[in-house]
Amino acid sequence: MSEHDNFAAAAPEQGESSTASRAVDAVEVPTHRAAGSARERRGGALATVLDWTITIVVALVVAVLIKTFLVQPFFIPSASMHPTLMEDDKILVSKLHPGVLDLHRGDVIVFQDPGHWVGGNSDRPLTTGQQVSKALSYVGLAPDPTENHLVKRLIGTGGDRIVCKERGGSMTVNGIELNETYIVPGNGACQVSFDVTVPQGKLWVMGDNRFNSADSSEHYARGEDPFVDESKVTGKAVLLFLPFDRWSTLKEGEKVFEKVNSAESSASVRTGRTNSLTHHALAA
Repeated sequence: MSEHDNFAAAAPEQGESSTASRAVDAVEVPTHRAAGSARERRGGALATVLDWTITIVVALVVAVLIKTFLVQPFFIPSASMHPTLMEDDKILVSKLHPGVLDLHRGDVIVFQDPGHWVGGNSDRPLTTGQQVSKALSYVGLAPDPTENHLVKRLIGTGGDRIVCKERGGSMTVNGIELNETYIVPGNGACQVSFDVTVPQGKLWVMGDNRFNSADSSEHYARGEDPFVDESKVTGKAVLLFLPFDRWSTLKEGEKVFEKVNSAESSASVRTGRTNSLTHHALAA
Protein backbone atom coordinates (compact mmCIF):
# COMPACT_ATOMS: atom_id res chain seq x y z
CA MET A 1 0.00 0.00 0.00
CA SER A 2 2.80 2.30 0.76
CA GLU A 3 4.30 1.85 -2.68
CA HIS A 4 0.90 2.25 -4.27
CA ASP A 5 0.26 5.25 -2.16
CA ASN A 6 3.57 6.71 -3.21
CA PHE A 7 2.77 6.09 -6.90
CA ALA A 8 -0.72 7.47 -6.51
CA ALA A 9 0.68 10.48 -4.80
CA ALA A 10 3.15 11.05 -7.58
CA ALA A 11 0.61 10.79 -10.38
CA PRO A 12 -1.24 13.96 -9.57
CA GLU A 13 2.03 15.89 -9.50
CA GLN A 14 2.77 14.68 -13.04
CA GLY A 15 -0.75 15.55 -14.04
CA GLU A 16 -0.42 18.98 -12.55
CA SER A 17 2.86 19.48 -14.37
CA SER A 18 1.21 18.43 -17.63
CA THR A 19 -1.75 20.67 -17.01
CA ALA A 20 0.55 23.61 -16.32
CA SER A 21 2.38 22.94 -19.55
CA ARG A 22 -0.87 22.96 -21.45
CA ALA A 23 -1.87 26.16 -19.70
CA VAL A 24 1.37 27.80 -20.82
CA ASP A 25 0.83 26.55 -24.37
CA ALA A 26 -2.70 27.86 -24.28
CA VAL A 27 -1.37 31.28 -23.38
CA GLU A 28 1.46 31.21 -25.89
CA VAL A 29 -0.65 30.21 -28.92
CA PRO A 30 -3.01 33.23 -28.79
CA THR A 31 0.00 35.47 -28.23
CA HIS A 32 1.65 34.17 -31.41
CA ARG A 33 -1.63 34.54 -33.29
CA ALA A 34 -2.06 38.11 -32.05
CA ALA A 35 1.48 38.98 -33.13
CA GLY A 36 0.84 37.42 -36.54
CA SER A 37 -2.40 39.38 -36.91
CA ALA A 38 -0.61 42.60 -36.00
CA ARG A 39 2.05 41.89 -38.64
CA GLU A 40 -0.66 41.15 -41.18
CA ARG A 41 -2.43 44.40 -40.35
CA ARG A 42 0.81 46.35 -40.66
CA GLY A 43 1.58 44.60 -43.94
CA GLY A 44 -1.92 45.34 -45.22
CA ALA A 45 -1.63 49.01 -44.24
CA LEU A 46 1.76 49.30 -45.98
CA ALA A 47 0.34 47.62 -49.08
CA THR A 48 -2.58 50.06 -49.10
CA VAL A 49 -0.25 53.06 -48.73
CA LEU A 50 1.96 51.67 -51.50
CA ASP A 51 -1.06 51.14 -53.77
CA TRP A 52 -2.28 54.69 -53.20
CA THR A 53 1.22 56.10 -53.72
CA ILE A 54 1.60 54.26 -57.03
CA THR A 55 -1.89 55.34 -58.11
CA ILE A 56 -1.19 58.99 -57.33
CA VAL A 57 2.20 58.93 -59.06
CA VAL A 58 0.72 57.30 -62.17
CA ALA A 59 -2.14 59.81 -62.18
CA LEU A 60 0.33 62.72 -61.94
CA VAL A 61 2.47 61.29 -64.73
CA VAL A 62 -0.61 60.86 -66.93
CA ALA A 63 -1.73 64.42 -66.12
CA VAL A 64 1.70 65.80 -67.04
CA LEU A 65 1.71 63.82 -70.30
CA ILE A 66 -1.80 65.05 -71.13
CA LYS A 67 -0.75 68.64 -70.43
CA THR A 68 2.42 68.28 -72.48
CA PHE A 69 0.99 66.54 -75.52
CA LEU A 70 -2.81 66.71 -75.57
CA VAL A 71 -4.71 69.46 -73.74
CA GLN A 72 -4.02 72.28 -71.31
CA PRO A 73 -6.41 74.58 -69.44
CA PHE A 74 -6.16 78.38 -69.65
CA PHE A 75 -8.18 81.22 -68.20
CA ILE A 76 -9.21 84.45 -69.90
CA PRO A 77 -7.66 87.51 -68.20
CA SER A 78 -9.10 90.39 -70.26
CA ALA A 79 -12.02 91.68 -72.32
CA SER A 80 -10.31 91.38 -75.70
CA MET A 81 -12.37 88.34 -76.78
CA HIS A 82 -15.84 89.59 -75.82
CA PRO A 83 -18.49 88.34 -76.40
CA THR A 84 -17.06 84.89 -77.20
CA LEU A 85 -14.91 84.69 -74.07
CA MET A 86 -15.37 86.67 -70.87
CA GLU A 87 -12.95 87.46 -68.05
CA ASP A 88 -12.09 84.39 -65.93
CA ASP A 89 -13.64 81.95 -68.39
CA LYS A 90 -11.76 78.63 -68.43
CA ILE A 91 -10.91 77.03 -71.76
CA LEU A 92 -9.31 73.76 -72.83
CA VAL A 93 -6.65 74.08 -75.50
CA SER A 94 -5.74 71.23 -77.84
CA LYS A 95 -1.97 70.92 -78.20
CA LEU A 96 -2.43 68.72 -81.26
CA HIS A 97 -2.98 71.99 -83.17
CA PRO A 98 -0.72 72.75 -84.94
CA GLY A 99 1.30 69.65 -85.59
CA VAL A 100 -0.81 66.53 -85.67
CA LEU A 101 -3.81 68.62 -86.78
CA ASP A 102 -3.84 71.85 -88.80
CA LEU A 103 -4.99 75.29 -87.74
CA HIS A 104 -7.68 76.99 -89.79
CA ARG A 105 -8.91 80.54 -90.24
CA GLY A 106 -11.52 81.29 -87.63
CA ASP A 107 -9.94 79.14 -84.93
CA VAL A 108 -9.51 80.62 -81.47
CA ILE A 109 -5.83 80.07 -80.67
CA VAL A 110 -3.53 80.50 -77.68
CA PHE A 111 0.03 81.61 -78.33
CA GLN A 112 3.10 82.85 -76.50
CA ASP A 113 3.75 86.56 -76.43
CA PRO A 114 5.43 87.25 -79.81
CA GLY A 115 7.09 90.48 -78.67
CA HIS A 116 5.94 92.33 -75.55
CA TRP A 117 2.26 92.25 -76.48
CA VAL A 118 1.25 91.28 -72.94
CA GLY A 119 2.79 94.15 -70.99
CA GLY A 120 4.44 94.22 -67.58
CA ASN A 121 2.22 91.89 -65.56
CA SER A 122 4.84 89.22 -64.89
CA ASP A 123 6.39 91.09 -61.93
CA ARG A 124 3.17 91.39 -59.95
CA PRO A 125 3.02 89.27 -56.76
CA LEU A 126 0.67 86.30 -57.02
CA THR A 127 -2.50 86.15 -54.95
CA THR A 128 -3.23 83.03 -52.87
CA GLY A 129 -5.56 81.72 -55.54
CA GLN A 130 -2.95 82.32 -58.22
CA GLN A 131 -0.32 80.51 -56.15
CA VAL A 132 -2.61 77.48 -55.91
CA SER A 133 -3.27 77.69 -59.64
CA LYS A 134 0.47 77.92 -60.26
CA ALA A 135 1.10 74.73 -58.25
CA LEU A 136 -1.69 72.83 -60.02
CA SER A 137 -0.47 74.06 -63.42
CA TYR A 138 2.60 71.82 -63.20
CA VAL A 139 0.38 68.77 -63.68
CA GLY A 140 -2.08 70.42 -66.03
CA LEU A 141 -4.93 70.76 -63.53
CA ALA A 142 -5.06 74.55 -63.75
CA PRO A 143 -3.77 77.35 -65.99
CA ASP A 144 -0.46 78.98 -65.13
CA PRO A 145 -1.21 82.59 -64.09
CA THR A 146 2.37 83.71 -64.78
CA GLU A 147 2.76 82.52 -68.35
CA ASN A 148 2.66 85.22 -71.03
CA HIS A 149 0.06 83.71 -73.32
CA LEU A 150 -2.58 85.47 -75.39
CA VAL A 151 -5.83 84.25 -76.90
CA LYS A 152 -7.04 85.65 -80.24
CA ARG A 153 -8.89 84.52 -83.33
CA LEU A 154 -6.86 83.37 -86.31
CA ILE A 155 -7.81 85.53 -89.31
CA GLY A 156 -5.08 84.92 -91.86
CA THR A 157 -2.28 82.45 -92.57
CA GLY A 158 0.78 82.63 -94.81
CA GLY A 159 -0.03 84.13 -98.23
CA ASP A 160 -3.44 85.59 -97.24
CA ARG A 161 -4.22 89.19 -98.15
CA ILE A 162 -6.28 90.89 -95.45
CA VAL A 163 -7.84 94.28 -96.11
CA CYS A 164 -9.92 96.71 -94.09
CA LYS A 165 -10.53 99.93 -96.01
CA GLU A 166 -11.75 102.07 -93.12
CA ARG A 167 -12.10 102.12 -89.36
CA GLY A 168 -15.29 100.36 -88.35
CA GLY A 169 -15.71 98.85 -91.79
CA SER A 170 -15.89 95.23 -92.86
CA MET A 171 -12.85 93.07 -93.55
CA THR A 172 -11.93 90.92 -96.53
CA VAL A 173 -9.64 87.91 -96.74
CA ASN A 174 -8.37 87.12 -100.23
CA GLY A 175 -11.05 89.38 -101.67
CA ILE A 176 -13.97 87.72 -99.84
CA GLU A 177 -15.89 89.88 -97.38
CA LEU A 178 -16.45 88.33 -93.99
CA ASN A 179 -19.67 88.36 -91.99
CA GLU A 180 -18.10 88.00 -88.55
CA THR A 181 -20.95 86.92 -86.31
CA TYR A 182 -18.67 86.50 -83.26
CA ILE A 183 -17.52 90.13 -82.88
CA VAL A 184 -19.11 92.73 -80.59
CA PRO A 185 -22.31 93.81 -82.38
CA GLY A 186 -22.26 97.31 -83.86
CA ASN A 187 -18.52 97.89 -83.49
CA GLY A 188 -17.40 96.97 -86.99
CA ALA A 189 -14.61 94.60 -87.92
CA CYS A 190 -11.60 96.95 -87.77
CA GLN A 191 -10.28 99.52 -85.34
CA VAL A 192 -7.83 100.76 -88.00
CA SER A 193 -7.55 100.51 -91.77
CA PHE A 194 -4.92 98.16 -93.22
CA ASP A 195 -3.93 96.20 -96.28
CA VAL A 196 -1.46 93.40 -95.50
CA THR A 197 -0.24 90.13 -96.96
CA VAL A 198 0.71 87.57 -94.33
CA PRO A 199 4.26 86.18 -94.77
CA GLN A 200 4.74 82.42 -94.95
CA GLY A 201 5.09 80.88 -91.50
CA LYS A 202 3.25 83.81 -89.90
CA LEU A 203 -0.29 84.44 -88.67
CA TRP A 204 -2.59 87.48 -88.46
CA VAL A 205 -4.73 87.38 -85.31
CA MET A 206 -7.47 89.62 -83.94
CA GLY A 207 -9.62 89.80 -80.82
CA ASP A 208 -13.38 89.51 -81.17
CA ASN A 209 -13.70 92.75 -79.21
CA ARG A 210 -12.09 94.68 -82.05
CA PHE A 211 -11.97 98.08 -80.36
CA ASN A 212 -10.49 96.72 -77.14
CA SER A 213 -7.83 94.28 -78.28
CA ALA A 214 -4.06 94.65 -78.61
CA ASP A 215 -4.01 92.40 -81.66
CA SER A 216 -2.27 92.33 -85.05
CA SER A 217 -4.16 95.37 -86.33
CA GLU A 218 -3.20 97.52 -83.33
CA HIS A 219 0.46 96.57 -83.54
CA TYR A 220 0.33 97.28 -87.28
CA ALA A 221 -1.03 100.76 -86.51
CA ARG A 222 1.81 101.32 -84.04
CA GLY A 223 4.37 100.46 -86.70
CA GLU A 224 5.35 97.25 -84.87
CA ASP A 225 5.56 93.70 -86.17
CA PRO A 226 1.89 92.63 -86.34
CA PHE A 227 2.44 88.97 -87.15
CA VAL A 228 2.67 85.90 -84.91
CA ASP A 229 5.13 83.17 -85.77
CA GLU A 230 3.47 79.78 -86.15
CA SER A 231 6.04 78.30 -83.75
CA LYS A 232 4.62 80.50 -80.97
CA VAL A 233 1.22 78.80 -81.08
CA THR A 234 0.49 76.67 -78.02
CA GLY A 235 -2.74 75.24 -79.39
CA LYS A 236 -6.33 75.69 -80.48
CA ALA A 237 -9.09 76.46 -77.97
CA VAL A 238 -11.62 73.67 -78.37
CA LEU A 239 -13.86 74.03 -75.33
CA LEU A 240 -15.13 76.71 -72.97
CA PHE A 241 -15.76 74.50 -69.92
CA LEU A 242 -16.26 76.96 -67.06
CA PRO A 243 -18.58 78.46 -66.03
CA PHE A 244 -20.94 75.60 -66.88
CA ASP A 245 -23.73 77.87 -68.08
CA ARG A 246 -21.41 79.18 -70.83
CA TRP A 247 -20.23 75.76 -72.02
CA SER A 248 -19.32 75.99 -75.72
CA THR A 249 -17.23 74.17 -78.34
CA LEU A 250 -16.01 77.45 -79.93
CA LYS A 251 -16.80 76.45 -83.51
CA GLU A 252 -18.52 79.63 -84.71
CA GLY A 253 -15.49 80.73 -86.72
CA GLU A 254 -15.76 77.74 -89.05
CA LYS A 255 -18.93 79.08 -90.75
CA VAL A 256 -17.53 82.61 -91.09
CA PHE A 257 -14.59 81.42 -93.19
CA GLU A 258 -16.40 78.77 -95.25
CA LYS A 259 -16.33 80.84 -98.46
CA VAL A 260 -12.65 81.72 -98.02
CA ASN A 261 -11.73 78.09 -97.41
CA SER A 262 -13.87 76.87 -100.31
CA ALA A 263 -12.23 79.36 -102.66
CA GLU A 264 -8.81 78.22 -101.50
CA SER A 265 -9.74 74.56 -102.04
CA SER A 266 -11.04 75.33 -105.54
CA ALA A 267 -7.85 77.22 -106.37
CA SER A 268 -5.77 74.26 -105.16
CA VAL A 269 -7.75 71.87 -107.36
CA ARG A 270 -7.32 74.16 -110.40
CA THR A 271 -3.60 74.47 -109.71
CA GLY A 272 -3.30 70.70 -109.43
CA ARG A 273 -5.09 70.18 -112.73
CA THR A 274 -2.91 72.80 -114.45
CA ASN A 275 0.25 71.17 -113.14
CA SER A 276 -1.02 67.79 -114.32
CA LEU A 277 -1.76 69.09 -117.82
CA THR A 278 1.63 70.79 -117.98
CA HIS A 279 3.34 67.54 -116.93
CA HIS A 280 1.53 65.59 -119.67
CA ALA A 281 2.36 68.26 -122.25
CA LEU A 282 6.05 68.11 -121.35
CA ALA A 283 5.97 64.32 -121.43
CA ALA A 284 4.42 64.42 -124.89
